[in-house]
Amino acid sequence: MEHPIFGFIGCGNMGGALARAACAGPAGPGQVLLADHSKAQALAQELGCTACTNEEAARQSDFLFLGVKPQMMRDMLAQLRPVLAQRAGQLVLVSMAAGLTVATIREMAGGDYPVIRIMPNTPVQVGEGMVQYTAQDVSDAQLRDFLQAMEKAGRFDLLAEHLIDAGSAVSGCGPAYVCLFAEALADGGVACGLPRDKALEYAAQTLAGTARLILESGKHPGQLKDAVCSPGGSTIQGVRELEAGGLRSTVMEAVLAAFEKNRELGKQ
Repeated sequence: MEHPIFGFIGCGNMGGALARAACAGPAGPGQVLLADHSKAQALAQELGCTACTNEEAARQSDFLFLGVKPQMMRDMLAQLRPVLAQRAGQLVLVSMAAGLTVATIREMAGGDYPVIRIMPNTPVQVGEGMVQYTAQDVSDAQLRDFLQAMEKAGRFDLLAEHLIDAGSAVSGCGPAYVCLFAEALADGGVACGLPRDKALEYAAQTLAGTARLILESGKHPGQLKDAVCSPGGSTIQGVRELEAGGLRSTVMEAVLAAFEKNRELGKQ
């Protein structure tokens, strides 16, 4: 597809971050449309792209990102059904709504449109996102155009749709859990006497560096943990306290709770 148009309905934290990635990628701001009643105009001026209505985005886009909350999706798509039905070209709907399957998006939109379902996370704001995606009736050329255009958002991984809710429970919700841990790690440093800004910097960089080490080394986290825990040393004593507090079990339960909520959202 030559010079595809990427339209974004909803420019909140996630929609806006993905729009930024599209503007920074091969498509550029000239191929990006933003539609949001409150935020599109200001963001479009900042990025150099075009603000428009939902209907205009639906009429002109080759890839239409649906960035509204799951409970708002049905009403929004109902308003766009006439516009979508009149489209001559093949439009790809890109949904980022937790819990809503491809079949549900199609039913809401009123047609068997090609759909890419994505589950991004907030680190897309700095180009370090983890985005699971699944696609239905999307051509190889369309998928290639999509992935190339969104390359500045971070890492994309193809996942079977029945696993999307589980993937979102890990990476979609995970930044909140990581931030809680980073805050607690920094608080511990403050309790030991570190200035707040230093403690937070050390905690954040430690998390970022360790994550990169896991990805690039290919080693199991347990192996990397063992490498830090010298016999009789300070780290193993800290690990002992974390185990006593049930850290691993609590994190697992958090992921499971988020997974169940994702499934619940899909039934509404």
